[in-house]
Amino acid sequence: MDNIDRRIIAALQRDGRQKLADLSATIGLSPTPLARRITRLEGAGVITGYAARVDQEKLGLPLNAFIFVELEHHTRDAIKTFETRLRRFDEVMECYLMTGTRDVLIRVVAVDLAGFDRFLEDGLMQTPGIRSMRSSFALRTMIRRNALPEV
Repeated sequence: MDNIDRRIIAALQRDGRQKLADLSATIGLSPTPLARRITRLEGAGVITGYAARVDQEKLGLPLNAFIFVELEHHTRDAIKTFETRLRRFDEVMECYLMTGTRDVLIRVVAVDLAGFDRFLEDGLMQTPGIRSMRSSFALRTMIRRNALPEV
């Protein structure tokens, strides 16, 4: 990765739908080598996809809940099994294996408290391997970035 690759990534994070000609003018590289670089970045897994940013409240999912989970077992297989089961729940937007007193941090979206309760009772609480859970609700989003900082 060189400085041109980093500029390409920064520009695509700002607007992943821009035309190759516009991106070419921004980066200062002709379209053909620019397209090759983008293809190489995609092939290397640096660029993992393109998606629309969506306002979750306007889609009727205003509630963000964060759930800290402590697992019963900490073996590689137990963690992998838990991760596989979590992937089944569309409400799970992010999930992180953590250090410290809690093993997993999950961000869940829901329509309302009743929807969150249904997710807990019918979903997460039915998932084997959980020792304990603690939930917190976000009052509002203060900062949300979709673009990574340049390094």
